[in-house]
Amino acid sequence: MTQYMLSVQHTGAYPAMDSPEAQEMFAATGAFTDKLQASGQWVFVGGLQGVDTATRIDARGGDAVVTDGAYVESKEHLAGFWVIEAADLDEAIALAAEASKACNDPIEVRPFHSV
Repeated sequence: MTQYMLSVQHTGAYPAMDSPEAQEMFAATGAFTDKLQASGQWVFVGGLQGVDTATRIDARGGDAVVTDGAYVESKEHLAGFWVIEAADLDEAIALAAEASKACNDPIEVRPFHSV
């Protein structure tokens, strides 16, 4: 089994946390996570707050430069992720399709380096 990260590439504004839209998405992503746990493919899941809460640190020049905001200006941003175990890329892609339906956003699939 290989570990993959299924990252949610959020493309719009966040709905209000108590809105029916948000509650429906949380229920659907929760059901997807439950399925992964039941199948033994779940490793870890995490949801991220909005890009307005991000802090960027760059210490390449010696001193750390700290700025507010995401590391890149974009219409899409990382909103959350699942770390899963799958037999191969095809299986990970099939699970990513389910994740995309659950969260209503595109999903990027990326394997971890094996050590």
